[in-house]
Amino acid sequence: MADRVTVIGWDGSPLTQAARSALSAATLVAGAAHHLALPEVPPRAERIRLGSVDLAARRIASHRGSAVVLADGDPGFFGVVRTLRAPEHGLEVEVVPAVSSVATAFARAGMPWDDAQIVVAHPRTLRRAVNVCRAHTKVAVLTSPGAGPAELALLLDGVHRTFVICEELGAAREQVTVLTSDKVADHVWRDPNVVIVIGGVGSLTTASGNRSGWIAGREPGYPPELRGWALPPADPQAPPAREGEYAGLRAAQLARLGPRIGDLVWDIGSGGGALAAEAARFGAAVIAVDADPDACRRSASEARRLGVQLQVVQGRAPHVLERLPEPDVVRIGGGGVPVVTAVADRRPQRIVTHASTRDEAESIGAALAAGGYEVECALLQAVELDTTDWTERERTVVFLLCGRHAESRG
Repeated sequence: MADRVTVIGWDGSPLTQAARSALSAATLVAGAAHHLALPEVPPRAERIRLGSVDLAARRIASHRGSAVVLADGDPGFFGVVRTLRAPEHGLEVEVVPAVSSVATAFARAGMPWDDAQIVVAHPRTLRRAVNVCRAHTKVAVLTSPGAGPAELALLLDGVHRTFVICEELGAAREQVTVLTSDKVADHVWRDPNVVIVIGGVGSLTTASGNRSGWIAGREPGYPPELRGWALPPADPQAPPAREGEYAGLRAAQLARLGPRIGDLVWDIGSGGGALAAEAARFGAAVIAVDADPDACRRSASEARRLGVQLQVVQGRAPHVLERLPEPDVVRIGGGGVPVVTAVADRRPQRIVTHASTRDEAESIGAALAAGGYEVECALLQAVELDTTDWTERERTVVFLLCGRHAESRG
């Protein structure tokens, strides 16, 4: 019975001596069609066309002889190694890696990739992969049938990005194409290994022209003056903040929303964009909606100040919401019961809003409950003090409401 399998990465270059030795001794070889056609595969070895890795692992576990699995790129990077190492298969795995398809794609593009987000797009994860592309300036997407460049571009409607599409990396028909996102859906693509999605507000480098180079992916650092969250307004002379932009209430709203990478946040009645921009700092994709053109301009300015991506949509809720992509969490800054009802119909996981009076809070709570949400309400009171003489400067009292939908997306 086989209890050991050698996993060999393939990137189109000649196989290493270790890989050739493992293949020459193999009595079972699993891989895609182009892997099984390699001349190094022994002619007498049993061949398995690799579809379900779980099924292949069970077949390998029952095989009497030496088993090899061939996979593209580095099989330990979003590859077959994780599945083969599952305890239920009882396999000991030895890996002979090759250059990952992500590294190859960025090499073809002549770009560094230590500052890139890397996501896997399957039909079930496509929406979250698109949200990462909305929120970040450089993303590598490992695609699959039904979740390729065209699908990514269509779901990014309204967000301008540049696509570097790498088809069949390492194969004879390898091709690299650069297009703007609005042109991508006009083409038919050959099962690409990687799509690099770049662009958005802000720079891919620091002011000095280079990142600090100390951590891969999204660098979490901000200028010292921007440490923390629920920050005060950037411009003290700006128009007075709406009630929903009070820093204490904003902190409580963000805590209940819990925005995260892969989420899409709606901020309806975004005002100056304070909450929208801070939700984006957590890595979420955010759409800020407001009917006031000046508020939309201030939201875009706040996003630039914090160095985050933000899609700003001018329009009046609830009508403008009909053309927006599905949200994960929603903050409602105004509009009352009609907007709450329209949002609840879209079934986000959480809806957070506020009210000035108990009667208004009860009406909103009833609308949330009618939409299938469990409702939480808290009365928040904050008193701002002047620390020169410790006298009261401003008092704020507001009802905070949060609706949680048990059957919504996680």
